Amino acid sequence: MGRFVEGQDCRQGFLLLASLDDYVSEDNPVRVIAAFIDELDLHVLGFAGATPARTGRPSYHPSTMLKIYLYGYLNRVQSSRRLERETQRNIELMWLTGRLAPDFKTIANFRRENGPAIRATCRQFVMLCRRLGLLTQAVVAVDGSKFKAVNNRDRNYTVHKAAKRIEQVEASIDRYLATLDRADREGSDVPEVRVDQIREKIAGLRRQMQFLKGMAEQVDNAPDRQVSLTDPDARSMSTSGRGTGIVGYNVQAVVDAEHHLIVAHEVVNEGHDRTQLAPMSRQAKDAIGADEITVLADRGYYNAEQVLECDAIGILPSVPKTDTSGKAQRGLFTKAEYVYDADKDHYTCPAGAQLTRTSIRSDHRGEEYKYRNLTACHTCELRPRCTPEKAKRIRRWANEAVLEAMQKRLDLLPEAMAIRRRTVEHVFGTLKSWMGSTHFLTRTLKNVRTEMSLSVLAYNMKRMIRMMGVPALLEAIRT
Repeated sequence: MGRFVEGQDCRQGFLLLASLDDYVSEDNPVRVIAAFIDELDLHVLGFAGATPARTGRPSYHPSTMLKIYLYGYLNRVQSSRRLERETQRNIELMWLTGRLAPDFKTIANFRRENGPAIRATCRQFVMLCRRLGLLTQAVVAVDGSKFKAVNNRDRNYTVHKAAKRIEQVEASIDRYLATLDRADREGSDVPEVRVDQIREKIAGLRRQMQFLKGMAEQVDNAPDRQVSLTDPDARSMSTSGRGTGIVGYNVQAVVDAEHHLIVAHEVVNEGHDRTQLAPMSRQAKDAIGADEITVLADRGYYNAEQVLECDAIGILPSVPKTDTSGKAQRGLFTKAEYVYDADKDHYTCPAGAQLTRTSIRSDHRGEEYKYRNLTACHTCELRPRCTPEKAKRIRRWANEAVLEAMQKRLDLLPEAMAIRRRTVEHVFGTLKSWMGSTHFLTRTLKNVRTEMSLSVLAYNMKRMIRMMGVPALLEAIRT
């Protein structure tokens, strides 16, 4: 072994260090975990078992279990069975827990039974960031991403999936029946064993057909016309690729544009973001504690009612408008080319004519006004590019000024979407990388939200350690 770095013989005796603390350096992140959790009031946060029972077998203190989980998520070890093994062999975890080694069932039960308290702990760390003055710039970016659930795609049924699988099973039964008919006509050329196998397959397919018909009935009776068998709360959701999708959850995150800390998050099982702008912005405003914040979001969040709700509570959303009319593709003028004069309450068309208000109607969004100019449209040379009807009609929502103000903010900040992308999208990539290919390990929306809170808490803590360093963060936590 000459000229190689040689190790010690495992049978050679030597003296170990006196204590576990000697193995944990002063800048080790586990010291941040211990300091943060030791400063928490677990009674106020609502952890079960924070007050020990007077009788029965002694239980593990919630701080010990929380330290195990936070260490696991900080080091990409989310499984309760893997955490059990780590407590028995990992020196950092031995130091963190005082050499306690709960079994995997105890570890898993803690996460399942303390969901609200764990989510409150995640909010406490955001409050720490706020106290340190890291959330003073009231500009945040919100986005959603689809995370896989433990429910396989074959164990999820929608109306379309159930009908398509019934059709496939019927085709398979017809094919096997045709094979049996051919065997009867050909006599002894087909072995009897092969005939028996075909009959067994037909019987199995008929049982599957009965199951699928029952599942189709369940899907029809479900509120959202969808049923998942492994995780009842998981839903089939489309992703960015054409014809692709996953069965999982929609994770919402609001990220601070300056330090890239997650200030608010939520897990929903709706496959779209249209109704999430106001709830997520409200959570972010409460977490930051500012009187007014600016929220950057992509087109998937554009919803007039949500924008109006944000405007009423001191939130300035910046969301690009989605043009779903298809007029530009057909060579027609879009609504943006008709200029509105608020003082005179009329529109000016590309030909220079004025469209005045003619009627008022009400719908689910409130009052809506109609504008037109019959005289000018009849003689206008641009009418073929304006409308296929006799006269151009423009509808204006009573609160359209809120949407126009939002568009002006976007015009004044042309790099808004670039800021949004570099602020929030890498966060999802990091979280998915940490969580692995399966993403969520738990089932039902309640437990998945708890699991996501642990991931967010670990992300924010690692971000703070990188920005401040362990000694400075320890001092900040203890003061």
